[in-house]
Amino acid sequence: MPEYPERAVLESCVNAFIHRDYLDYGSEVHIDMFDDRLEIYSPGGMMDGTMVQNLDVLNVPSRRRNPVIADIFNRLRYMDRRGSGFKKIVEDYQMYANVSNGAKPVFKSELSSFFITLPNLQYVVKDVVKEQADIMSIMAENPTVTAAELASMLGLTSRHIQRLIKDLVEKEIIRREGGRKLGKWIIL
Repeated sequence: MPEYPERAVLESCVNAFIHRDYLDYGSEVHIDMFDDRLEIYSPGGMMDGTMVQNLDVLNVPSRRRNPVIADIFNRLRYMDRRGSGFKKIVEDYQMYANVSNGAKPVFKSELSSFFITLPNLQYVVKDVVKEQADIMSIMAENPTVTAAELASMLGLTSRHIQRLIKDLVEKEIIRREGGRKLGKWIIL
């Protein structure tokens, strides 16, 4: 599984360059990587002055601030059609919904700046030991996995698995939804 959906990263970077305010001298696009997220900053807010965080990003009308640059990116096949960038970013994260634990891209704008935050799909909480990270990884791929199956897969005793799971539940990192037979694990 990737740390970041590839198409979401590409679309975010392309949007940062296409919609950047090039009249804002001394400023540039920033791409900052942290353990738990990727942040992309672009000079220039929404062209109409609205705040993207107050809008439905799936229905934001597209206006090209830099049509020549957009045309170049289009000819290089880095972008498809006008107005589909936000939707592609959101859809790319939705494809990983079963493992992203609700992680979604965050769009924020101010009058003269635009930010996109992409959560790391593989970010593991720091208080989790390796065995617990292995359990969470298996649960992400198979939410209906049982403690006995986990014990068999990881070569650990069922009692040890139960203690590790109990700790994850108490730390509110995972929870069980549904009963023992028909339930599934949710990674928070």
